[in-house]
Amino acid sequence: MQLNHTGPGAESGAGHGGNGARVKLAAGERLHLLNPQALVAFRGSPALREDRFMDLKGMYRKRRLIRSDLSGPSEFILSLPAGYHLKTLELADGADLLFDIRSILFYEEGVSLKSVLLKVKNMLITRDFVKMKFTGTGALGILSRGPLYEMKLEPEVPVYVDSRCLVAYPENARVDLCVYGNHLASQHMNYQWELRGLGTVLLQTGTTEAELEAEYPSDGLVKRVLREVLPFGGVFIK
Repeated sequence: MQLNHTGPGAESGAGHGGNGARVKLAAGERLHLLNPQALVAFRGSPALREDRFMDLKGMYRKRRLIRSDLSGPSEFILSLPAGYHLKTLELADGADLLFDIRSILFYEEGVSLKSVLLKVKNMLITRDFVKMKFTGTGALGILSRGPLYEMKLEPEVPVYVDSRCLVAYPENARVDLCVYGNHLASQHMNYQWELRGLGTVLLQTGTTEAELEAEYPSDGLVKRVLREVLPFGGVFIK
């Protein structure tokens, strides 16, 4: 499979708001597109596209009924949501990364997925019950706000990640929700994931307009003072 970005930033391989991606599949290659409406142009035999109903867990998590199975030799262009990037991740045998399926645009034949129930404490803060685990060999097409980065985990030294920016983490990692730093730092940050273990985590670095507005609110003086002074004021006072 060959992936190239189209539109602004194509020369640097960066995904900018409102752009797209061009995908080429060789003969024998096949992928599952979880959002068929993203397909804006297709070159190849009509028989190389086969739409089918998703299973129940896919319908619930992706909130879509149908996926498209695309085979090569073919070429197609995908439309990306404004402000999002598309990056492919090659899975190897033994991979145990957990994703929110809403961040997955497609995955190749040879990759399988299953649901993993989260711990209760993580359900409460993320308002999510399950993550999706992808195993096998092949590529995932991941949508992220801004560029996607990897950080290596260590068993003893934790990595702290803003809970809004964590895209995927190893199933066997130790995960806790926290804030860190001194007293003042802990008052002025969003919840963080504290991760330890082996493997890597995937992070998205973009910020949406809504998050920027929340970061620089136009509300009254009393709210701004309380948000700055009270412990966790930035989290609980909106």
